[in-house]
Amino acid sequence: MSSSGRAEGGKTPRVSAQPGHTRNEAIEEMIRVDHAGEYGAVRIYQGQLAVLRNLPHKRDLVAKLEHMAKDEEAHLARFNEIVNERGVRPTAFAPVWHVAGFALGAATALLGEKAAHACTAAVEEVIDEHYKSQVGRLDGMGDTEKPLRDTIEEFRLEEVRHRDEAIEAGAKEAPAYPLLSGAIKAACRLAIRISEKA
Repeated sequence: MSSSGRAEGGKTPRVSAQPGHTRNEAIEEMIRVDHAGEYGAVRIYQGQLAVLRNLPHKRDLVAKLEHMAKDEEAHLARFNEIVNERGVRPTAFAPVWHVAGFALGAATALLGEKAAHACTAAVEEVIDEHYKSQVGRLDGMGDTEKPLRDTIEEFRLEEVRHRDEAIEAGAKEAPAYPLLSGAIKAACRLAIRISEKA
């Protein structure tokens, strides 16, 4: 394969999980789902902070969540730019993620500090897996997609840091942690599949 990512003979390789999708379609899927994911993450933190900011004894937790939220807002701002630069159609499910993200954040915050951390750990674990897969696919496309690949890898490392901080803060001590974590991960993976296609 040449550095442009095109196979010999000028044909574009299929790099999408969707049968028959071209390289450009695969990249659009990646950008659309990452944009949706960062939007959802911002809404999760907004939901958590809406609950926890009203509790004076949670100031340290609020400060940590605000720091993570700023990272997600920066990620979303960059994906907003990429969506516009590349002419990618955002997911049609943005209104759903707007409500669902906030609701997930608020619900886990209402369950307590450990549950809020469990939410962060579960979401970030799925994002780590997802971004890692995308980086591997982009590595196979040659140098033309290196800026996108590097952006995703940078964001992945920040998401991993969020996950590790949440685990260190007691995420696994949340009530019914395996059940809560598993449900959140399943919901995130479903949202990824939906956002890729629509």
